[in-house]
Amino acid sequence: MSAASALQKAIFARLSGDAALTALVGVNGITDRRLSEAAAPLVVIAGIDSLDHSTASEPGEEHTVTLEAWSEAAGHRQVQAIAAAVRMALHDAALTLSGHHLVLLFHSDTQLRRDGKSRFHRADMRFRAVTEPDS
Repeated sequence: MSAASALQKAIFARLSGDAALTALVGVNGITDRRLSEAAAPLVVIAGIDSLDHSTASEPGEEHTVTLEAWSEAAGHRQVQAIAAAVRMALHDAALTLSGHHLVLLFHSDTQLRRDGKSRFHRADMRFRAVTEPDS
């Protein structure tokens, strides 16, 4: 399994098992794609971009993980609460990855906006992760 796939699987497991987050979005409110008829609130693992992060002595990868929080509630309050719960669950988390070791996972930034094409409010969150293969 690639490092990105292992990271996505571990993030999904952490978010799905977080009681504070599932209280906000429901037990089925975390997904890796936004369905055409998706209900909100929702957290989507929107993408993982990976780059080589090897050193002279150690192989590794750096990943930018993009998560989206969606809400139909009026204003940004609900989507802000969802984004805060995601940050609490993932920032500096010690996730276990299959075949890889997570060196770090940090929240980089969050952008809030109203989606111009729909009634949804949205938070785009980016996290930086570094992984190394298991020895």
